[in-house]
Amino acid sequence: MIAGITIGAIYALVGLGFSLIYNACDVINFAQGEFLMIGGLTTAVLTASGMPLPLAAVIAIAGAAAAGLLVERIAVETARNASVITLVIITIGASILLRGLAQVVFGKNFHSLPSFSGDTPIRIAGAAIAPQALWVLGVSVVLLVGLHWFFTRTLTGKALIATSHNRLAADLVGIDTKRILRLSFVVSAVLGAIAGLLIAPISLAKFDAGVLLGLKGFSAAILGGLSSVMGAVAGGLILGLIEALCAGYVSSAYKDAIAFVILLLVLFVRPQGLFGRPLSSRV
Repeated sequence: MIAGITIGAIYALVGLGFSLIYNACDVINFAQGEFLMIGGLTTAVLTASGMPLPLAAVIAIAGAAAAGLLVERIAVETARNASVITLVIITIGASILLRGLAQVVFGKNFHSLPSFSGDTPIRIAGAAIAPQALWVLGVSVVLLVGLHWFFTRTLTGKALIATSHNRLAADLVGIDTKRILRLSFVVSAVLGAIAGLLIAPISLAKFDAGVLLGLKGFSAAILGGLSSVMGAVAGGLILGLIEALCAGYVSSAYKDAIAFVILLLVLFVRPQGLFGRPLSSRV
């Protein structure tokens, strides 16, 4: 259960990034996993070179934010009037480009990042908990609380919510929706980068490490509902728990397949997700 909640928190952060961008501009950004890779891999390489962890983490997060802004400005904004399929293909192309650049800069080898508080397990109620798992859970809770405050207490957060509900109406009342769209990419990239550097001590960092985690984050967002920001968080936690329980009680060989089986089931049975709002159109 603890392992499931830990990895589920990572899926939740990645799924939250998918949901933010989708709600802001109706784009499914398949480069989200690469933001996670940039955060983890950059932090691991910089700390290995002798840089202090806090400074390395700040540089990695800033690099991911810059990548997110470039994806929005160069790839998405220039094709704003394109079809949904075209935009999806563009983000897939951006994902491949970011992986290729990471391979050139950092190489193909695995890179390790030491745990933030050592590796001595903490025993609670008979369960051995890795200190890094507590970092994952603690930082995830702080981020979610901070985002909730941002969306409900700040004008910029409320503008982002307004844009997600009706972009035309947001334009008409004076909201700079172009700036809001850029902000959504930057915030989602920052979330992905933080998730990447949190999980890097648990799983080694590599140039293609974000592919699988990105797809699982997308499955989490679909499970909870792409139209619901908090639904994506719930979907990540549910997916992590199901994955961990299946690995523990059935077989770990099927662990990675669980996310995609759930994705197919949700798309067949409830396409809007568990907490998403159903969409209807008059024809």
